[in-house]
Amino acid sequence: MFSKELDTSVMYIKSVGPKRAEAFAQIGIKTVGDLLFRFPYKHLDRSTLLTSSRAYGYVANGFDGELTIIGTVSDVDVINTGYKKFLKVSFRDQGGFFECLWFQGVKYFEGYFEEGDVFAISGKPSISKFNRLTFTHPDYDKFTEEDEQTFLNTGKIIPVYSQAKELKERNIGELGIRKILSYTVDKYLYALEETLPNYLIKEYSLLNIKDAVKNYHFPESKELLEKAKYRFKFEELFYFELIVALRKRNYKEKLTGASLKVKSKLVPEFLKTLPFELTKAQLNVLHDIRLDMASGMPMNRLLQGDVGSGKTIVSLIAMLIAVDNGYQAVLMAPTEILADQHAKNISAMMKKLKEVFPEREVKVSLLLGGQKKSVRKKALQEIETKEADIIIGTHALFEEGVELNNLRLIIIDEQHRFGVEQRARLRQKGITPDILVMSATPIPRTLSMTVYGDLDLSIIDELPKNRLAIKTLLRGESQLQKIYEFIVEKAKSGVQSFIVYPLVEESDKLELKAAQDYYTQLSETYFKDLRVGLVHGKMKWTQKDETMQLFKKKEYDVLIATTVIEVGIDIPDANIMMINNAERFGLSQLHQLRGRVGRGTEQAFCILVTKDEIAAKQFRLKDPEFLSQLQLERFRSYIRLHSMIKYTDGFKLAEIDLKLRGPGNIYGTQQSGMPELKYADISKDQSIIIAAKQIAFNIVENDNTLNKTENILLKKTLSKKFSQALSYALIA
Repeated sequence: MFSKELDTSVMYIKSVGPKRAEAFAQIGIKTVGDLLFRFPYKHLDRSTLLTSSRAYGYVANGFDGELTIIGTVSDVDVINTGYKKFLKVSFRDQGGFFECLWFQGVKYFEGYFEEGDVFAISGKPSISKFNRLTFTHPDYDKFTEEDEQTFLNTGKIIPVYSQAKELKERNIGELGIRKILSYTVDKYLYALEETLPNYLIKEYSLLNIKDAVKNYHFPESKELLEKAKYRFKFEELFYFELIVALRKRNYKEKLTGASLKVKSKLVPEFLKTLPFELTKAQLNVLHDIRLDMASGMPMNRLLQGDVGSGKTIVSLIAMLIAVDNGYQAVLMAPTEILADQHAKNISAMMKKLKEVFPEREVKVSLLLGGQKKSVRKKALQEIETKEADIIIGTHALFEEGVELNNLRLIIIDEQHRFGVEQRARLRQKGITPDILVMSATPIPRTLSMTVYGDLDLSIIDELPKNRLAIKTLLRGESQLQKIYEFIVEKAKSGVQSFIVYPLVEESDKLELKAAQDYYTQLSETYFKDLRVGLVHGKMKWTQKDETMQLFKKKEYDVLIATTVIEVGIDIPDANIMMINNAERFGLSQLHQLRGRVGRGTEQAFCILVTKDEIAAKQFRLKDPEFLSQLQLERFRSYIRLHSMIKYTDGFKLAEIDLKLRGPGNIYGTQQSGMPELKYADISKDQSIIIAAKQIAFNIVENDNTLNKTENILLKKTLSKKFSQALSYALIA
């Protein structure tokens, strides 16, 4: 939060002016306040100050870091090698001599360094072939005996700012940005106003806002730099969690729902029709859901479970409870093909239910954007007249023209998270439904605490009985023939196979051509005696669905796909998943694809095909938690593929995937009505997240309007910095 002085245009800052201010504006920096919070992306530790002789000893013994030497210019020499000039400046200090080399900007530097001048030189030194301690293109600070030796580029922890091209075009380099920020911090730091209450700062030993900003830019020590970073990470996560806590409290306390209980034999009779028993984990989750639905307050729950754990059956039982109470329920799927398959499967189950419980027919209606007008009109009529009990579709269900006046339960697939905006729109229609969000992929704990922190959490952590673990194999491309022979051999005993290819390029024509080429090539060679189907991303959903239904009916032995198989349909005899160019898929994608097989009682296989050099490499997988960012970058493909072999637990793989990719916007933070994280990293700052969440929820528990004197600043900051998110929190 700023005082008016921080609204001053950057053009009035020393060394900026109108033209350079335009360049700053292009990268989002218009005011002094913007500039103060444009923090460096890294820092260089140049606080090690040595004599040249000690520095020589450091380097000779393998030192590879940066250090600083203060020396006097003893000689300036432009050396012409015949094809290129370079500048060599020799320095002396009390320990001996060292030299600096510049291969660019020779004319400028030749005139800048004069014999007798004193400089602080910083950089990574080396020992030349002439056995001299040498810096190449070092940073430096010039000073005289009258100076107070205030270093801007050397001799301490130095900030490094991103070099935007817009600034470079105005001749603002790294040194220029550093000078501008140094001036801005010195002149305007006093104008910063605190954004956290004193009791939080004292109780949790946080830096105040002024010290935090100052030490983030120009840290006095490593310890203060870390404390400055912690302050901004904590503040960001704390306000994030405060909004989550307010949203959850207001949703539970200010809104009223219906008390939905099992009234008739509808649910018990449905359970009798199932060809399997529910797992203990499914029963535990159902207990949570039943308590929510009976409470009289609107349910707001996240249901997590690994691939094949039985989330859909649990959600269907919840829908039947709503139907049993005379209300409609909605199941919102991420794609039209999945919505259509849900409708087919649930309709078939409701048909069986009617056979054993004819007293209550449950009507299922499907509403999709791609339907024929007559079919869509009929579905809309069934919904409006309350003939439809269970309504299935995509997010288009909540567009204008769809009358959901009897709606009491919404089941949402996490891939199209039903955000707070949509929830607010429903409230404006007078609808306050129970909401159950089903996660299509397991979500790491830290993500569920932030993005989904306003939802109560239930986890199905148990797979159905008699289901064998899928065997995951890593093979090189040179072994393709053997893999194809394995598929053909298994097909003789009725085992079906998926073969998946990655999307080659973002091009409709190229994808279609690639799909047809693979299909033709395999159909005419290795699989000439098999029945082969094809699914690709450019098909209409009706064509995809028709192909999948034929595959389910065993009219194909092999199904070739060029995009992720985006269906949750169970195909019990599909027990081989072959993934080509597996190194090009994300870890969560690989796990989801693997989950498409092994739905029956037979042994299933997932074969990851990659380049021979990747498959042949002996790679000992460490927990990514202990790997550096450089190692993560270098071994990303190996980590993904070997994690698939080592782990079958989707939650473990989700944690690894988060570490590899970072949170980004993968999990739909935008739809959650939350601001993007600027300072914190969900994959690394778990302890801060846990602390921030606990503190925020405790505050809201004791003051859910933030009107107590000690919390007025919190409300003021929320209103100014997070007004949209706050409004969602108070109405959703």
